[in-house]
Amino acid sequence: MANDDEVDDTELIKKEKHKRTHKKGKHGSEDHIRHHAPPPSTPGVRFSLKWVGLLLGAYLALGTICFFLIQDQITGKKTDHGILDSMYFCVVTMTTVGYGDLVPETNFAKVLACAFVFMGIILGGFALSKAADYIVEKEVNMFAKAMQIHEAFDHVQVLSEAAEESDNLKCKFIIALFLIVMHVVVGIVVLVLVEKLSIIDAYYCVCATITTLGYGDKSFTTTGGRIFAVVWILTGTISLAQLFMYLVELWTESRQRQLVHWVLHRKLTVQDIENADLDHDNSVSPAEYVVFKLKEMGLVNEQLIMSVMEGFKTLDVDNSGTLTASDLSNLNKLMSQH
Repeated sequence: MANDDEVDDTELIKKEKHKRTHKKGKHGSEDHIRHHAPPPSTPGVRFSLKWVGLLLGAYLALGTICFFLIQDQITGKKTDHGILDSMYFCVVTMTTVGYGDLVPETNFAKVLACAFVFMGIILGGFALSKAADYIVEKEVNMFAKAMQIHEAFDHVQVLSEAAEESDNLKCKFIIALFLIVMHVVVGIVVLVLVEKLSIIDAYYCVCATITTLGYGDKSFTTTGGRIFAVVWILTGTISLAQLFMYLVELWTESRQRQLVHWVLHRKLTVQDIENADLDHDNSVSPAEYVVFKLKEMGLVNEQLIMSVMEGFKTLDVDNSGTLTASDLSNLNKLMSQH
């Protein structure tokens, strides 16, 4: 009976050891994955996009107030609602649609309209620059992600990640395309029912508006039409810009996938090892390898690397070739003495 108890205790101990080992291995794997997780996206891009939205709202509010105060200096086809006409004129000016159904008459009104159209163009350029930053950021993150996932997982995992990114992008593009089609259809319906235009004229006006061509022979002149136009013109031009952004992103996505494939499969040569060996010790460290790859991709240049190295030498007070807490402490002491 005692022997049976000893056997049972031995089995329990073995199971407990196995459980702890398994748990440790699991946590070790999670720590390894966490260690190799790609860096988070730059928050500055999202923050800037929020600023674009705030600036857009401020622009519309200021423009509506300014044009309302000088509504007597603006001539053309007006409704009985001055605020609506002012907001409509502000939107048409900002988006550079410029129908011509409302035009500034006095010198002051013309100067104010010129100021607002340039402000609108600057705001649009700022939005486009943020969109470009988003695309560039995504390409850089794709490279970093490919490098880090390659260290933690196999090629199948990386290619699966790239395929998932591609599917998400295609889905976004299809949604943006659907929204543009819906904008066109809704615009045609409103122009036919509210503005009493023919289907061809309505389609013609919709295309001239969304593309900001704005010939002006067909436009929104009724109260209901202009209420609709204030929202529809803004969302339509933004949706079209977003569609083009996704189109460009789809085009660059093929380059990104080639980048992932190149990072994973490119074979190094002896010449590559020599070029990557920055300290000329006949071996390439992980840091040197990363710098070499970044230089090949054109993400960093020699001048930038030298600037970073100068900063490193400044921090390396004891000239040991490494940075430690004592280096920072000594540096702070030197700075306090000066």
